[in-house]
Amino acid sequence: MKIGRNDACPCGSGLKYKRCCAGKAGTEEQSSGPGLGNTMDNLKKLLQGQSFGSLEEANAFIGLHMQQQNVSAIDDFDGLSSEQMHRFLHFPFATPQLVSFPSSFDPPPEAPILTLFNLLAAGIGADGVKATATGNLPREFCRQAARSYFGEEGYLKKYRLGEPRSEPEFFELHVVRLVAGLAGLVRTYKGKFILSKECRKLMAGQEAAAVYASLFRAFAKDYSWAYRGRWQDIPIIQNSFLFTLYLLKKHGAQWQSNVFYENCFLKAFPMVMQEVRPVGEFYSPEKVVRSCYSLRCLESFAEFLGLVEIERDPVDRYAENFRLRKLPLLEEVVCFEGC
Repeated sequence: MKIGRNDACPCGSGLKYKRCCAGKAGTEEQSSGPGLGNTMDNLKKLLQGQSFGSLEEANAFIGLHMQQQNVSAIDDFDGLSSEQMHRFLHFPFATPQLVSFPSSFDPPPEAPILTLFNLLAAGIGADGVKATATGNLPREFCRQAARSYFGEEGYLKKYRLGEPRSEPEFFELHVVRLVAGLAGLVRTYKGKFILSKECRKLMAGQEAAAVYASLFRAFAKDYSWAYRGRWQDIPIIQNSFLFTLYLLKKHGAQWQSNVFYENCFLKAFPMVMQEVRPVGEFYSPEKVVRSCYSLRCLESFAEFLGLVEIERDPVDRYAENFRLRKLPLLEEVVCFEGC
């Protein structure tokens, strides 16, 4: 069957064929790896010396071979098969035979996103909080929440040049408010932020795990990871969140550098660099992808949701490179089966 240029690439990258493996068939170097070029090379070798009595027989032979290929472990995918990677990318919450996300676990989750949500929920309370003209939380609300979250010393250090004047200037709270809205936990009613009926029910039952599960799903699936920052949107970074969690569960018991996980991501999805524009003269497409991946996936997602801990150079807290390892919560939040 001919693959259209706008069809999803059969390698499982999530990109269109014309943006992915269509360019690999031209050279031996590009056809190495799990892309279509390598698949076709292998298929040609497999067919050498074979004879078939009919087209149906040939198609059945090829179909069996492709099925075996789809379920075979691929080194570039860190041991996942093409079929597993396809499910990870396109059906992360609808593949129970591969992965499940418990909504109840013990002990109760501890994560920055849940800490901030609890501050948000406590501040909204039973009476709600009036939204500003721009649809944000009031300034004083944000300042009080920031003092509670960072501590007085941390607050003064973070806002040494001036206190936050609006919700987006306390960006962590801003993100949680947006995600809580996407999760159906917080909504607006008659100009006020209020807790939804479902949220009040969960809070009354002290079901912190269920609240966390709702925030996790909304953050991974609905919230745009490219919302903040100067970098362009690179959808595969967010779409492959489950692949990153798989990597963290597999390799995260020991401290690893963020570069290690960047390398794993680029090994799995090398063609993503063709989708990215360079930024100035210092940021090549590869550097842009690496920076976006570490910021959006490892820091803003995995660390913010309490799945990893990150350590930076104490001398240079703003260095691009850091090291990280998984936290116990990761083992509770996502359960892989047969991977």
